[in-house]
Amino acid sequence: MKFVQIIDYKTARFDDMNAVMDKWVEQTKGRRTTGHALTGKDRTDSNHYVDIVEFPSYEEAMKNSHLPETDKMFQEMVALCDGMPSFTDLDVVREEQLNAATARRFFHEIAAGGNLDAIGEVFAADYIDHDIANEEESETGMDVIRRDLTMWRGAFDFTFELDRQITEGDDVVTLWTWSGKHKGDFQGIPATGEQCTMTGTTIFRYEDAKIKEGWWHFDLMRLMRQLGAM
Repeated sequence: MKFVQIIDYKTARFDDMNAVMDKWVEQTKGRRTTGHALTGKDRTDSNHYVDIVEFPSYEEAMKNSHLPETDKMFQEMVALCDGMPSFTDLDVVREEQLNAATARRFFHEIAAGGNLDAIGEVFAADYIDHDIANEEESETGMDVIRRDLTMWRGAFDFTFELDRQITEGDDVVTLWTWSGKHKGDFQGIPATGEQCTMTGTTIFRYEDAKIKEGWWHFDLMRLMRQLGAM
């Protein structure tokens, strides 16, 4: 179960606090277990701040807490605060909007942006993929996403316009418009330089805050016509 910690504190030395956090981020690279973190500033009290830190689970949060750099960072943080910070530990029981944000991150940052290193942050290791463009009815493993994105990015420079998102329970439906310039081989068709568009729908099912299963439906025939294959 996903876990969130809320840290509430006051400080007149926020720039120094930021420097402490930046040092911790650098020192714990590759070992920390935080998934996402944000800081909010109180509009009515300029010295009042709230940190919201997300973890894949409570157990992963405890691993993060036991890092020696985390304890040192906490001591330095307390020294900069006006009084002792308060901590609230939360098990996430509903997160539809977070799931939708994760889907948007996939389309914009990973697929179009090329940050394939983030695939493991978004997809479950045993992800199940259903794609009309592939011969198999379904394939398993997040490496399927890496393989397909590598193929698409090698053949096109593309972007996604997300036309609509619908969330219900653990499912996020995204209606999208894809636009790309054909720059490399695609299904045996050499680069044409054509600017192409197609529309599609993707359904992601989430489990433990990661994409566990995906269904892809898109107008591949329209794309092939634009490439002169039909």
